[in-house]
Amino acid sequence: MKSALLLLGSLAAAVGCAAILHDEPADLAENRPAHHMPDGTFVNTDGKAISKSFTDLLRWRWSRTEPAPQHFDVIHPDPDVIAKPAITQITWLGHSAFLLQVKGKNILTDPHFSKRASPLSFLGPERIVEPPMTIEELPHIDAVVISHNHYDHLDEASLTELYSRQQDNPPLFLVPLGLKEELSGYGIDQVVELDWWEFHEYEGMTLTALPVKHWSQRTFFDRNKSLWAGWLIDIEDFRFFHTGDSGYSDDFRKIGEDYPDIDLATIPIGAYDPRWFMKDAHMSPEEAVQTFIDLKAEKAIGMHWGTFILTDEEMDEPPVRLAEALREKGIEASNFPVMGHGEIYQVTHLD
Repeated sequence: MKSALLLLGSLAAAVGCAAILHDEPADLAENRPAHHMPDGTFVNTDGKAISKSFTDLLRWRWSRTEPAPQHFDVIHPDPDVIAKPAITQITWLGHSAFLLQVKGKNILTDPHFSKRASPLSFLGPERIVEPPMTIEELPHIDAVVISHNHYDHLDEASLTELYSRQQDNPPLFLVPLGLKEELSGYGIDQVVELDWWEFHEYEGMTLTALPVKHWSQRTFFDRNKSLWAGWLIDIEDFRFFHTGDSGYSDDFRKIGEDYPDIDLATIPIGAYDPRWFMKDAHMSPEEAVQTFIDLKAEKAIGMHWGTFILTDEEMDEPPVRLAEALREKGIEASNFPVMGHGEIYQVTHLD
């Protein structure tokens, strides 16, 4: 029974659902940011948290037919290209994990190399596609950005192994507000936590936490007690935005206005069905295209698909719907591609 309860909790965290509705209180202190609640929790920029209940989670889980696992080819990146990139490049490591290499810096987003997105080694969403690289095969990492604390984005084993491998010169871990203590509990002390709109300058990089529409939970007792965020990374004349997990919202229009000239964005296109349950927390491929438009990004890459089975759409459906949505909007597919696991995308026009 205990294992089953832990599994349900990890499923709730992995798919980004099952949060309780909170209205912004009228007596919020003037010096308290609007997304900070008096009880120590956080809400989205509309003043509310995702509203699906644990009962809804159970109704979905008990009524669903889980999609079948599918085979995807895995590309093992050329070690020489990874070790000495000639130009700006990004490598998809599966799900929301990317290795961004630009101007001599190596940055990881939401690194996940484990077999499950779960607090348990024997239960919870299992990785269908193996990582195209091991942590040992990574180059020296300068910075790691974590979008939120769900198990498919914040993986303790991956972070601790990465930190241990580079203990003499560890990367800087950047997390949304409330997650520094979590990483400190893993023995990681090279951590900066930021609120929305705050930035940190580090070794020629400016890293900014920006609002997206999501929520947080890692146990049954910490719902929305840490923040969630997208990450804007500026390195010289290159601007990159990692969306993390998000439902579609007006946040992206504001980001596109306040932070123009985004060269490359990574935008989620999977984990969207059934819409009655997933819509608030996870955007559809059609909404991902609108997000791309709102951000006014030059290029985007689809992510958060084809690695785990978290929701009800078939594993290979997101790229198909993305391609259709791009055609409907008259956008060239090359401006918003999907990548193979381990594929290197070279941003040739920026160098």
